[in-house]
Amino acid sequence: FILKSPETILNAYKVTIIITVAGTLIYLLIASMCAYALSRTGFKYRRIITFYLFFTMLFNGGLVPDYILMTRYLNLKNTYAALIIPILRNVWYLFLMRTFFQQIPSSIIESAKIDGAGEFRTYWNIIIPLSKPVLATVGLLQSLDFWNSWYNALLYITDKNLYPLQYMLQVMLRN
Repeated sequence: FILKSPETILNAYKVTIIITVAGTLIYLLIASMCAYALSRTGFKYRRIITFYLFFTMLFNGGLVPDYILMTRYLNLKNTYAALIIPILRNVWYLFLMRTFFQQIPSSIIESAKIDGAGEFRTYWNIIIPLSKPVLATVGLLQSLDFWNSWYNALLYITDKNLYPLQYMLQVMLRN
């Protein structure tokens, strides 16, 4: 199969690399911002949002509503977004980052505030450089999730040019 049409396997590699790199960067940005906000003790709705995220980690809406939302309402069938967005809902790594951010001394954040830094500047110039270990760990684990994903392609992709590598391997084994 590979020797018969090598462009299909190369295209599957391309799709997998695109969703892995883009998805990991998007996840690290969104999850680190959310984790930073949830780690701040002064954030008013911290407990409610944490409970909501934890609850969605335990229970989800189900396969049929998820499929209807992605295909009918968001019109994401046969797009890269259909391969990226469902994996962005991983809350476990967000809690891992939140716990790491809670270990950063609050005196560093207070001194940045005294120097005139706002929340985003504190996040970008102080928290992100201090949290390279957790970002590297979560980035590695999340990129493995993207690289090994095949289920979203099974559900949302019918165009063979958008098959990621893992799903393409399953299609090859079925034939």
